[in-house]
Amino acid sequence: MDRRTTPFSGRFALPSLRGQVEATFTEGEAATVKVPIADLLAHPGGARDRQLLLGDAVTVIDLQDNHAFVQATKDGYCGWLKAAAIGPAMTPTHWVGARSSHLYSRPKVQAPERDALPFGALLSVSRLDGGFAETPFGFVPLTHLRGLNDCPDDPVAVAETFIGAPYLWGGNSASGIDCSGLVQVAMLACGLPCPGDSDQQQSLGQDLADTLPMRRGDLMFWAGHVAWVVDARRILHANGHTMTVAFEPIAGAIARILAQDGGPVTARRRVLPG
Repeated sequence: MDRRTTPFSGRFALPSLRGQVEATFTEGEAATVKVPIADLLAHPGGARDRQLLLGDAVTVIDLQDNHAFVQATKDGYCGWLKAAAIGPAMTPTHWVGARSSHLYSRPKVQAPERDALPFGALLSVSRLDGGFAETPFGFVPLTHLRGLNDCPDDPVAVAETFIGAPYLWGGNSASGIDCSGLVQVAMLACGLPCPGDSDQQQSLGQDLADTLPMRRGDLMFWAGHVAWVVDARRILHANGHTMTVAFEPIAGAIARILAQDGGPVTARRRVLPG
């Protein structure tokens, strides 16, 4: 079983695993991430696997050492969060559609900001006040928000808004993002399901034969890496070469990665309809 998608903490598990693991079974507790960005860890105090964002729904399965073992609703990813990063379940109404935003203490541009918000953060808006939306966490500029079902239709255009963002292993925001994070954040923004890691994403869509031309919105994979196809000549990816989200010529990327012992292209996938 893949630990990343297995809701088993080593002590407690969801009932879906009955007959597969020895555990105390629990239905878990619905909760929500209440901080802008939270690291999802391999074990309490351990390495970051991925990140969850404000408003992400989770099921809490276990509590240990001030950490909570959770399964994320959006992609099924399991891991440990700091317990202080989660709060009661919330029903969101809007999401942050700007590359980043701020939570303000009052509905004024001159008011002190409380925190930064990442693209994709989910919020429950209670009322509007001028150009601001009031949420349980503070006020957010209304122009930075989109309705829950207001989704763009071009994930590559979404990914392009992250150009220049720094590379961060396991990152899922413009503060730091990796190759699979860039794919997931763009897919989810467009209302398309997407797992968190590049090896998981290789199951998306349909395989493309080497003889078929690639088009905007296709994905190219290497061992441990994934990139968006922008057009017939370029890809866009968060990469450790520039340590940023950047365009790169397809031919140049293939040659560079091969020369750096990253291996050849392992798959080409068509993930968008049409």
